[in-house]
Amino acid sequence: MKDELDLTDNAREILKARYLKKNTQGELIETPAEMFTRVAENIASANTEYGEPWEEDAEKFYQVMSRLEFLPNSPTLMNADNDLQQLSACFVLPVEDSMEGIFDAIKNSALIHKSGGGTGFSFSRLRPKNDRVKSTGGVASGPVSFMKIFDEATNTVKQGGKRRGANMGVLRVDHPDIRNFITCKEEESILNNFNISVALTDKFMTALQNESDYPLINPRNGEEVGREKAEEIFDLIVKMAHKNGEPGIIFLDRINADNPTPALGNIESTNPCGEQPLLPYEACNLGSINLAKMVQGEIGQARIYYEKLEETVRIAVKFLDNVIDMSEFPLPEIDRQVQGNRKIGLGVMGYSDMLIKLGIPYNSQEAVQTAENVMSFIQEKAREKSHELAKSRGPFPNYPDSVFDKPYRNATTTTIAPTGSISIIAGTSSGIEPLFALSFKRNVLDDTFIEVHPIFAKLGQKRGFLEQDLLEKIAEKSSIQDLAEIPADVREIFVTAHDIKPEWHIKTQAAFQKYVDNAVSKTVNFRHQASRSEVREVYELAYELGCKGVTIYRDGSRSEQVLTTEDSKKQKRQSGITKRPRPTVTVGTTEKTLIGCGKLYITINSDQEGICEVFTTTGKGGGCHAQSEAISRLASLVLRSGIAIEEVTKQLKGIRCEAAMIRNEVNNLSCPDAIGRAIEIFKENADNGNIDATKIQHNSEIVKKKAAQAARGIQGETTRQPGKLRSCPECDNILESDGGCVVCRSCGWSRCG
Repeated sequence: MKDELDLTDNAREILKARYLKKNTQGELIETPAEMFTRVAENIASANTEYGEPWEEDAEKFYQVMSRLEFLPNSPTLMNADNDLQQLSACFVLPVEDSMEGIFDAIKNSALIHKSGGGTGFSFSRLRPKNDRVKSTGGVASGPVSFMKIFDEATNTVKQGGKRRGANMGVLRVDHPDIRNFITCKEEESILNNFNISVALTDKFMTALQNESDYPLINPRNGEEVGREKAEEIFDLIVKMAHKNGEPGIIFLDRINADNPTPALGNIESTNPCGEQPLLPYEACNLGSINLAKMVQGEIGQARIYYEKLEETVRIAVKFLDNVIDMSEFPLPEIDRQVQGNRKIGLGVMGYSDMLIKLGIPYNSQEAVQTAENVMSFIQEKAREKSHELAKSRGPFPNYPDSVFDKPYRNATTTTIAPTGSISIIAGTSSGIEPLFALSFKRNVLDDTFIEVHPIFAKLGQKRGFLEQDLLEKIAEKSSIQDLAEIPADVREIFVTAHDIKPEWHIKTQAAFQKYVDNAVSKTVNFRHQASRSEVREVYELAYELGCKGVTIYRDGSRSEQVLTTEDSKKQKRQSGITKRPRPTVTVGTTEKTLIGCGKLYITINSDQEGICEVFTTTGKGGGCHAQSEAISRLASLVLRSGIAIEEVTKQLKGIRCEAAMIRNEVNNLSCPDAIGRAIEIFKENADNGNIDATKIQHNSEIVKKKAAQAARGIQGETTRQPGKLRSCPECDNILESDGGCVVCRSCGWSRCG
């Protein structure tokens, strides 16, 4: 047995729980070093197929893994030399427009989930809802209804018994059911095993820029069946993404422009986290280099160790090429497609930690240039190694049908994946994400420990500012930017996700995308107060800068949001809720509306953190003044205590009173109903950037229209169900958003969808 490794406590716990071999009684029979030995020897044994010795490569593979310089994706660590021997994380399956094709895809996805992989689907081939079905004389139920069947099937199958099934659902923007698709995850109880993305075409983006409409195409016959205004569809995407982070978007034509084998067909979908566009029945084997291990020297004086990086890239490319030969795929169609193109995806993790060691702020042009320098170097060296392997082992079989002018062993070589669990094992920052937090409290049995980012802790001890009381402050906050006791130069480089303006997220993603064959997994994190217009700007910038897709998440926008940042803490606390103070100056509107007993004037004011107070005044005709005042006071208290606005409006809207029911000219069902709807519309205007200190716009016509509909018994759209703040279901510690998924850096639990 080899010596034990230098692993963090978190890494050891995750390895024990999910990766190390166990006997039939569930007892561990493997150490981390033995796991890396098992994987290294299994993957190196592929050399024998080419008449190459394997022992030397096995040692190289072991060394880069045990030193945490490179790690393959989780299925390889879990399944190499195990019963499954299914080593790929990503698969895309076709969904044909027939009952047989649909249920074949469901069956095949179940087999993949059982083997430890995730699946991506394009539902764009399915005929739209209410389209005719010739064989039965009936009508089709549409893509979203079938997605729900896929989702239920996923519920019954865990990925390899160790992870919950994950899916990506994609629909082209020109599909007639696109509106239904965009809003299909509005309720959080729906499609929980899916991430969804809208496939935007160049034609759509041109229509958007020209403020024109575009055609909707029935995939059954290719005929135009209607038109949509591009602006309306884009606004709906932005609205829903702002509300709960879905859907994401992918730029489909841009993806296919980089398709290395266009003769084999078009790319329709991606894997669950969006970083791996694949042809139907393709899979990809992923692995990531720990950039934090590729730096030499002290903070501010360090340099990138390119010699070591080149050596690691060369070892990793051969490792991943061998994985293809050693993997046992769940379907013969997948085996043929994978062997034909031999796609691999070498990426990175620890990018944020590398920048910190270099003394470079994440949100700086120097960081963007560093990203380009590092990734262009990795891509160059990866392709060089793939070309060498093509000379000794032969190019990928579909090379004659590819776009390349010289042979490569692999149709693609680079991908940026989320690296949730493997970055925890490596003890480094995830993928190319900024730090999510510098410190957090970890609960172990009856004790609470404060865990601090190791580089920050080392620097703080060296410079003498890291005292216990400061640790307590940091653990309670998502940022150190307002802690004057920490030196300014330290605060500058230790920025977290919410310290960074959204455009820096996109600039970073675009910098890596320039030198990545496949795509880049990246979550653009927004503060809770972010407006819809800010989300829109990020989407437009992503298209402008050449990204292949975008995933965003606004802090606290889901009812299961984790207790990770001050923004989400302000939204809801399980105990000890306190209201924020009312500022001296607020900004707001007063709305006059008609209720059952006369006129009601509703004033709503906001501060920098959102709505902070509501109060009402009745007209000369009188009314239930005491009732409306009580409701206003309670609403103000609740809103300043961090409860979600949607929860307040849901409780108030729809309440009826007899006086309102007997007056034909009434605009509302009751005083509470009027207050609830006024708050709702105020928030909509605020989200769209229409309310600030200098420009107040409040669309009273919308308020009146909604109120009139309510008076006629039209209840309007439903709001999402409430839930507790999102924390890890296994250890109750914090979760982080990462590439469309969430991951616990304490125990390794993760979930996509």
